[in-house]
Amino acid sequence: MKVGIIGLGLIGGSLGLALKDEKLISCVSGFDMSKEHEKQALELGLVHEILTFDELKKKCDIIFLAIPVEAIIKISKELSDIDENTTIIDLGSTKQKIIDSVPLSIRKNFIPAHPMAGTEFSGPSAAQKGLYKDAVVVVCDFEESSEKHVKRAVELFSHLGMKIVFMSAAEHDHHVGIISHLPHAIAFSLANGVLKQEDTRHIMALGGPTFRGMIRVAKSSPTMWGDIFKQNKENILCAIDMFKNELSQCEELVRQERWDDINKWMSEARKIREIL
Repeated sequence: MKVGIIGLGLIGGSLGLALKDEKLISCVSGFDMSKEHEKQALELGLVHEILTFDELKKKCDIIFLAIPVEAIIKISKELSDIDENTTIIDLGSTKQKIIDSVPLSIRKNFIPAHPMAGTEFSGPSAAQKGLYKDAVVVVCDFEESSEKHVKRAVELFSHLGMKIVFMSAAEHDHHVGIISHLPHAIAFSLANGVLKQEDTRHIMALGGPTFRGMIRVAKSSPTMWGDIFKQNKENILCAIDMFKNELSQCEELVRQERWDDINKWMSEARKIREIL
């Protein structure tokens, strides 16, 4: 099979590195709006070749969309004339808005997927060969996709060593709003708050492992995450409300010096150790 990857940053570049070693893949082609990214992807060996958008559409059996979620909506319309045997797999972090925007003529070709993998870094140089190994990939609303394309996607994800989970787009967007998108909102908020209150010298001197761990994802791409917040707005707002309620509870317990209750509140939180 011939694979095409649209978007050659962390997600697309890491995918290219992994797929180049797969025996069932004969060629990995790439396309990116940034010519510099295309050049870097070739130099770093992320893909075998660079094609134009039209060439990639004609040549590839599978096309991955590894671009920001708003760009996925736009480019899916430009894929409406794709061959019925070509599988399109989107790797966006939101699902419902993307699925709703897919042209009906290619909905059976389209596999809405979200690999739960990534780092705070971006661009071709951030690509990691083992990024997808043992990672979960969520496949959504697969009943609307052709069985042939679902099987092809599942086979490829399995070969990459990924754990496949199936759920509806609505379920996905709700759950990732709490578990993935909210932590980014918190990290961006914490980073902005600290930068307004502390100077660089103190941040560098006192920013230990706890702070660095919490702040890590605030280094993520604003373009990518701005699009995610836009598409999953309602779920993110609900998640923020949930977090604000918990933080307010903590604030009141500290203000009232209810130290025993604070202890109980923290002990409840520690139960997450049984899960992660």
